[in-house]
Amino acid sequence: MDASRHEWLSATDAARAIAEGAVSSEQLIEACLARVRAAEPDVQAWQFLDPEHALAQARARDSDRREGRPCGPLHGVPVGIKDIIDTTDMPTEDGTVLHAGRTPDRDAAVVAMLRAAGAVILGKTVTTECAYFHPGKTRNPHNPAHTPGGSSSGSAAAVAAGMAPLALGTQTNGSVIRPAAFCGVYGFKPTHGLIPRHGILKLSRTLDHVGLFARTLEDIALLAEQLAGHDERDPDTRPRARIPFVRTAAEEVPLTPQLAFVKTPVWDRTATETRDAFAELAEALGAQCEEYELPDSLREAWDWHRTIMEAEMAMNLDVEWHKGRDRLSEPLHGLLARGREVKAIDYQKALARLPVLHEGFEELFTRFDAVLTPSAPGTAPEGLQATGDPAFCMLWTLCGMPALNLPLMQGGNGLPLGVQLVGARHGDARLLRTARWLVSRVQADSGATSEQGNPGSPVTPS
Repeated sequence: MDASRHEWLSATDAARAIAEGAVSSEQLIEACLARVRAAEPDVQAWQFLDPEHALAQARARDSDRREGRPCGPLHGVPVGIKDIIDTTDMPTEDGTVLHAGRTPDRDAAVVAMLRAAGAVILGKTVTTECAYFHPGKTRNPHNPAHTPGGSSSGSAAAVAAGMAPLALGTQTNGSVIRPAAFCGVYGFKPTHGLIPRHGILKLSRTLDHVGLFARTLEDIALLAEQLAGHDERDPDTRPRARIPFVRTAAEEVPLTPQLAFVKTPVWDRTATETRDAFAELAEALGAQCEEYELPDSLREAWDWHRTIMEAEMAMNLDVEWHKGRDRLSEPLHGLLARGREVKAIDYQKALARLPVLHEGFEELFTRFDAVLTPSAPGTAPEGLQATGDPAFCMLWTLCGMPALNLPLMQGGNGLPLGVQLVGARHGDARLLRTARWLVSRVQADSGATSEQGNPGSPVTPS
């Protein structure tokens, strides 16, 4: 095995190689750290990274394997952690000067799950300020003049640039799907409540989701299988049988999937090349793809999302408002100010619409296996003062439905153009299986024969 390419191993292949003794965790971490040294000056994905601490974790994992101790499914595999997710051995500063130097006294639930699965916590990835719109230092790995998206900017960029095979992010609006689309990797936002959020900066109980980044669908399934579960400290999780993500995602579809091509009421925000690309994709899918128009009543859903998000963020960041609002960015200051003015009746009305939304989409999913829609209006915008428009994520986040970015296309500027696939609530594993079918179908139609630079696989940044 070429030691110079260990950093581009998938998590699945890396875990297998470590278990078989073909490569050590220390070798893998050294390769990823070498890639960090090469790419980080341009990409700037990391908020905190201590190479010696990462290597110490890897050596401990290698010692466990040599001595015959139990090894988990992610044994020795590095994972990047968004810097709003608590880690006891690394700072968690939430992208704000108000939390500078903060080191939690316990791991977030998902970090504890990763450690139990044998993962190496490589470091903390850059987040926007309190996971809102004000960008951090991260650049797009494909072109540093363009945004990587946000708020999980560092996680998406680190995976795209080959610094880590896996990373965690969060989504309250479009903070997983959009950066995954802009950086050209797989990004998965599961059903609301599937993955526990205890120990993560709380913005909105109604809208907050944990999200996953990887360079392959198989790796998304592997990571999801380790993190889905009940945690009594997160009231939106519930006890459930273990979901066989890896097995289900790898299965052949029992029936050819039917996809609903949904433009949504914000279609006018799309770039011309996005419209053309999706028209071509829908045409290529033929009878398996049917355009589906959402009812006009759903036009208000974007306002409902905004009302809920602003009111709940204002409540959850009340301490930051009172102690340091003069040190907040203009976008976050404005959001919290608006949230403090939301009327209780408007907030309650918005919450009351959610059961109605759920019922309406249940009918859609009796006819279709998944919704096909853009991940973002276009490719990553040029400039680093904004993170892009989340409009194509808001409805699915509001409804708590599983969503997945597929790096299937490129724009005329050579940057990734993401395809979003949305599934029924609690149909997460089936969504991954449908996504695998779609990727295979697109690859077959395009005659793709190599892993890089073709539809259905991420484009490797220079």
